[in-house]
Order: sequence, then structure tokens, then C-alpha cells
Amino acid sequence: MKPLVAIVGRPNVGKSLLFNRIVGQRLSIVEDTPGVTRDRLYATCDWNGVKFDVVDTGGIEPSTDDEILLFIREQAQIAIDTADVIVFVTEIGTGVTAADREVANILLRSRKPIVLVVNKADSTGEVDPMYYEFYSLGLGDPIAVSAVHGHGTGDMLDACVAAFPKFETDGEDDDDHIKVAVIGKPNVGKSSLVNLILGENRSIVSDIAGTTRDAIDSRVDNEFGKYVFIDTAGIRRKSKVDDRIEKFSVMRAQLAIERSDVCLIMIDAREGVTDQDTKIAGLAHEAGKASIIIVNKWDLIEKDSKTMDKMRAEVMRDLSFMSYAPVLFISAMTGQRTNRIFELVNYVNNQSTMRITTGMLNNVLADAQARVQPPSDKGKRLKIYYMTQTGIRPPNFVVFVNSRELFHFSYQRYLENQIRSVFGLEGTPIRMVIRQKGDKE
Repeated sequence: MKPLVAIVGRPNVGKSLLFNRIVGQRLSIVEDTPGVTRDRLYATCDWNGVKFDVVDTGGIEPSTDDEILLFIREQAQIAIDTADVIVFVTEIGTGVTAADREVANILLRSRKPIVLVVNKADSTGEVDPMYYEFYSLGLGDPIAVSAVHGHGTGDMLDACVAAFPKFETDGEDDDDHIKVAVIGKPNVGKSSLVNLILGENRSIVSDIAGTTRDAIDSRVDNEFGKYVFIDTAGIRRKSKVDDRIEKFSVMRAQLAIERSDVCLIMIDAREGVTDQDTKIAGLAHEAGKASIIIVNKWDLIEKDSKTMDKMRAEVMRDLSFMSYAPVLFISAMTGQRTNRIFELVNYVNNQSTMRITTGMLNNVLADAQARVQPPSDKGKRLKIYYMTQTGIRPPNFVVFVNSRELFHFSYQRYLENQIRSVFGLEGTPIRMVIRQKGDKE
């Protein structure tokens, strides 16, 4: 188990910049607009051989009636409750504000180790007189840092490590966890599903479109296995992506797909498959990810004995390029059939990592050619010499032929269907590379 460091503070003091500086990647959205970091965002770090997790939080506004800012405070409180060490970020330029004092009181009540950081101390010369004012918060010696330039961040991390509880700090990595990206357009119930799975308000759930702006990682270990669920920002139509923050969110969702093993593609049962759903599913398909199509809000549909079959047929028609993906009808609100998600995730993950021997593949290839003769053109017929698997996630096959031009797409699709009929490979795309005599590796 790794220690957890939570970065908290009021809005616009540079928490996300500091988070990015610590983890060495531009993971958190950085923008001057208050409230940009709405959800908690996790990353694993290593400082002088000590591994720990760090979480960026939304800025705490201690006194506010604004719904989103109240959500931010709630998320920060959850991070505070679960953290082993809290990094409280303030800003040298403003001095100690009333909001800082309120946040300090909240943190003191947590009885957790607190590392007080005074950010934006960009000068490496004399100490700014404002620095000494932060002693009045009663949180010990402030550490002057510059998240932009990196000054003081080593001292801050040393203080965090010194405050870690005395347990094994190298912990277990996520390598043995199946990484599941929950993707879909805004308001299809992604965060509701993740919250149901986790049994806590892990992500903000609200009717306000776009409330999940960052991709959020959550570990789940249960009787089915070990997982990391990535709750992504809803991907909007490009015409509606009219500000920089939303553009970042689309990029982050795409990155979440790239680092996942399995994608849950969520669709609103009331709307069916929209153009936007097709584009989002296409991102997972093009990335070669094992996928499950989740039709959510099934409890809101009037049904008879044929409704599910009819809806499944419509989904398969509209997402014909993903005919390999299983379809599951759920309600994240009531929990209907959500227990089947883990079984399906395990199943499609195993399918995407299946390895097939060259001998078995070529037996299927021979049978397929006996049933349907390879195509010919102008008296020249396609010859398929052999096939071998070269990779997984997704299964990759190389087919050696006499002429690439003769290997029409329709015959490739036929061979793919023959392979699936024998080996399954349900829930995962297949990649087929065609090589002919004379090709260089």
C-alpha cells in the first residue's frame, strides 16, 4: 500500500501546476479560470526511491452557495479524509486571506500531517516579507516554492516523505489491474456508474453538463479481480467544444482510452446510438481496445418481451464496425445488471490477450480457403502462404501472400469472421497486416 498525498487549497493558488511539477507530466488541466480542476486526479510518484500516490483537488471555497464550488469542496474533503499527508497550497502574492484561514481550520480538524506550501515564490533572492505572515496559520514552517520554476519542490517532497506513516511504501503497482475507461458523451451516466461500483461519491454527479472534466482513476479490488476505473470527461461534438477547457477534456478522454485495457462505451437508452456515440466508439475501435457497449438508463424505457432484442439489433446496426462487442443493458441508478460488468470486463480482457499458435491458425486458414476460394483478377489468383500472430491488445495477425492487391477487404473480413467463429475473440478488434513476397520487415 502506498501513502497518499492530497494537494488542497483555495482556487487559483497553483495546485494543478504544482501537481504537474511533482508527477513530471502535464496530467492536470491548468487554466486561470476558477473551478477548472473539479474532480480529484491521481498519479503515482517516486521521490528518492519512495513511491506514493498524489491527488490534485478542486479549489476549496469555504463559504459559497455555488453548486459546482460546493461539489469541489466535497471532493476535496473526500481527498482529505483518505490522505496520509496533506499539502496545503497558499500564494505569496495575496498573503494570508480569510479563505486560507478557513481552509487551515478545516485541515487542522482532520488531524492529518500538513505540509504548508507558499507558492509563486518565484524569486531565488531574498525572502519576501509576506512569507512570514503564513506562520500565523499555525501549521508550522511554511515552505516557499515555485510550481512554475520548481524552486522548493524538493524540500516540499522531503517533508511529505518524512511525514508518511510507517508502513511499506513501495506498495503494489497497477500493472496487475485491468484498466477500464468509462467513455461516452456528456450525461449518459458515466460518473453515476463509477460511483455505484465504488460505493462512494468518487466523481461529481450532477445534471450540469460537463461536470467531469478530468479523467479520474479509481482502484477497485473485489471477488472478480483487480481494476482501475477511469471516469472520463464526456466527449462533446467539436462544434460545441467552444472553450479551451473542454478541448483539454476531449484530449484527456482520448488519452484515457489509449492507456486503458477495456473501454465501457456508454449509451443513453432513451436516445439510442447518436452520431456522437458512433464517433466515441470509433475512438476505442481505432485504438484497438477491447470494448463493451453499455446501454444505460434501461429502467426509464417502457418494455415488452421484444424491446431488448430490438434495441440490441439497432445498436449493432448503428455500430456495425463493432459487431464484436457485447451489449449490456443496465441502470446505473437502480443497479440493474451492473454486477455483470466485472464478468464481461474479465472476459473481453482475456479475449484481447489470447494467443493462438501458428499451427492452429493455419488449420483455420486452410479450412477457410477450402470453403471459399481466394479471389483472382485477370487470371492471377491470390495465394495465402501462411498466417501467424504477432501481438495482443488487440490480437495482431500477419498474413503472407503472393499479392497484396489481390487480397480484397471482403476476403480479409471473411477470414476474420472464420477466426472469430473458431477462437471467439469476442469484445476485441482484430488487426490484420498483409505482407507479400519481397516486403521488407
